[in-house]
Amino acid sequence: MKVYAIPLRTRFRGITVREGVLLHGPAGWGEFCPFADYSDAESVPWLRAAVEATEAGWPAPVRDRVEVNTTVPVVGAEQAYELIRASGCRTAKVKVADPRVSLADDCARVEAVRAALGPDGAVRVDANMAWDVDTAVRAITDLDKAAGGLEYAEQPCPSIDELAAVRRRVGVRIAADESIRRAEDPLKVAVAGAADIAVLKVAPLGGVRRALEVAEACGLPCVVSSAVETSVGLAAGLALAGALPSLEFACGLGTISLLQGDVAANPLSPVDGYLPVPREAPEPTDAYPAPPEVAAAWEARLARVRGLS
Repeated sequence: MKVYAIPLRTRFRGITVREGVLLHGPAGWGEFCPFADYSDAESVPWLRAAVEATEAGWPAPVRDRVEVNTTVPVVGAEQAYELIRASGCRTAKVKVADPRVSLADDCARVEAVRAALGPDGAVRVDANMAWDVDTAVRAITDLDKAAGGLEYAEQPCPSIDELAAVRRRVGVRIAADESIRRAEDPLKVAVAGAADIAVLKVAPLGGVRRALEVAEACGLPCVVSSAVETSVGLAAGLALAGALPSLEFACGLGTISLLQGDVAANPLSPVDGYLPVPREAPEPTDAYPAPPEVAAAWEARLARVRGLS
């Protein structure tokens, strides 16, 4: 077991350091890294995903590479432009609706991303449940104009009913993320009337096989996204993307650039906008060990979650 702590390049989800635990088993390495706002009970699927990687491995892929988007955090327009130009990706997901900035700032960031991508690139935005229905409609309309056309808007509001209401009032596709992964039973969430796209994340759904079941139950085109893991966790996301029967959109797995480093000697960084589908997670090094008090806290958390699983 290895406990890591890697600084982020930019504040993300309220944190500046990404922490987690790397576990090893007969099938290889897995990653357990639920965010702090996940309770022990909510963290059980994250552990199941890590155990799947270490004990069972993943289903055989149907493709050998996956197109990915780059993720633009809440930064200024100039920095957003530079991030896109350095990414090599043709699709960008732009974080919006942070309470520290205005809608005008979000629009400026989106405009810069469009300028960096050019007219043929795809721009999507992610509001992480921040808006009510009326705010979402106004914001998506403005952001769509700033982007010269959005590919989709991800989780603009918290509830399924709100997503459905927004979807009826805007001409932009709506994607569901938290509505699926934080549902009591993701297999029973009726998102088809509320969203056009399902965003799937391996760890909070309980593993690659479980996520494939959720994808089938949703009946929607799927985008696989990361939870800002190291390359060990990203490998599981790529395994899911590689095993989906169809994959119409670029996946949100080009996130290793959000970290200042990685536990793998050869990080899973996109080349020309693509990542390979691995058969197992990369072997981690001893880079970025967590301080003793952080490691102890994660070991205690892991023990509690194991007790619930």
